[in-house]
Amino acid sequence: MKKVVLASGNPGKLKEFSASLSAAGIDMVPQSALGVPEAEEPFHTFVENALAKARHASRVTGLPALADDSGLCVHALGGAPGVYSARYAQTPDGARSDAANNARLVADMAGQTDRRGSYVAVLVYMRSPDDPRPIVVEGSWDGEILETPRGTHGFGYDPHFYLPDLGMTAAELPLEQKNVLSHRARALRSLLQALRSEFDQDRGRGEPARP
Repeated sequence: MKKVVLASGNPGKLKEFSASLSAAGIDMVPQSALGVPEAEEPFHTFVENALAKARHASRVTGLPALADDSGLCVHALGGAPGVYSARYAQTPDGARSDAANNARLVADMAGQTDRRGSYVAVLVYMRSPDDPRPIVVEGSWDGEILETPRGTHGFGYDPHFYLPDLGMTAAELPLEQKNVLSHRARALRSLLQALRSEFDQDRGRGEPARP
């Protein structure tokens, strides 16, 4: 198994990534287990923040690193909340909550007829902190923003994220179904494909076998 540091201490992300990437021979280790502090995320795009997090984790540990940055982009709000999704309604003292973020989203969408929104996830895999060609993949999940929340599953904006084809919000979906359809699941599938292709090419060149 190839050890890779996950540039996150989120146990939910660790479980989701580990389940998918173990099939490619990758052993995910959360950065918190290796004493890596959280990286700064000063950028306005998902890809820049994911690159910063992966580079930071790889530099501190000397291991390959995987990072993600994700959020909700709403058309009528010019792409907001975007990279600020988790702290959309953050208070001056740093307090944040899903309830406050959703309340602000509903308020900002008042009177809007264009209800389109997309969950977006960008994953970055860096072989080293100076990797000039990191693997970068993106997954998106399109829906509409509801004024009234529905469902009790999920987290974040899920109760307001409506999927017209299914007639349900993300918070009404069974977890197993969400983990197949979500933006992060789509990005993970693209990452797996890219990693397997790279490992196959390495073996074809006669380099030491990788998982």
